[in-house]
Amino acid sequence: MKVTTLYIALLFLSLAASAQDLNARITVLAPKIQTTNKRVFQSLETAMKDFLNGHKWLIDAVTPQERIDCNFVLNITVWDGGSNFSGELQVQSSRPVFNSNYNTTLLSVNDKDFDFVYTEGQSIDYSDQSFQSNLSSVMAFYAYIIAGLDYDSFSRYGGSTYYNLAQNVVTNAQTTSFKGWKAFDDNSNRYWLVENINNKVYAPLRSFLYDYHHNGLDVMADNASKGRKYISTILPVLGQLDRQRLGAMFPLVFFTAKADELVSLYAHTDGSERIAAMNLLMQADPANGIKYQELQKN
Repeated sequence: MKVTTLYIALLFLSLAASAQDLNARITVLAPKIQTTNKRVFQSLETAMKDFLNGHKWLIDAVTPQERIDCNFVLNITVWDGGSNFSGELQVQSSRPVFNSNYNTTLLSVNDKDFDFVYTEGQSIDYSDQSFQSNLSSVMAFYAYIIAGLDYDSFSRYGGSTYYNLAQNVVTNAQTTSFKGWKAFDDNSNRYWLVENINNKVYAPLRSFLYDYHHNGLDVMADNASKGRKYISTILPVLGQLDRQRLGAMFPLVFFTAKADELVSLYAHTDGSERIAAMNLLMQADPANGIKYQELQKN
């Protein structure tokens, strides 16, 4: 009997381990909340971690080494002392560069429209078929976006399945009053992020993601000059993106993740290559112009 019980326990542990597609690190902060009872925030942090790391997000089976690294930092700004919370959610994801110790950022976004309901000790339920809660839907949305960006970086348009799943989360949330899900809530929110990604207008940016990572960064460990020169040939694609379009969220998210990396990439190149890259980047992403101007100083 004890052997059978042990076998069942090991089976469940094996299934739980095989379901882990994300290597998600969760941090819940509440510096503005005046309370001596911090247990609810600790409970929330644990529940979010269990939800993100325990759910099967990917269609493919992955090894522990292939789990997608990501960070969710939730800063609670308002709490009514019960079950209603408001805050900002920062989400980042990365993937390793081939044959190196370097991890490149794929997603860096700050979601300011995050209100949700949570009771200490509750489990977080989610369904792809219907809206269960804003807490689970927001996390599921970003889990699918994270998966899509990761797949896009390894194969051209490889993340389409996951972007469609993220779109489904948005569709299911259209009946809720929580912000961030509708086109008219804001010009830069979850609705516009997945709308852009699935829109053919921004297909060149998705294609760029693959070329930049697979044919550029992944080559640089063995041949830095070859990988960087390839990236230089595709940089003009960024200048052709429509950033004036209503809800141009995808380019914003891309440059937030990549601006510092692009500067580092060209910081020690020869003058002509560095200045050419600076001019292209400043045209494509004027919001980060001060960062790109650093290339002029070397």
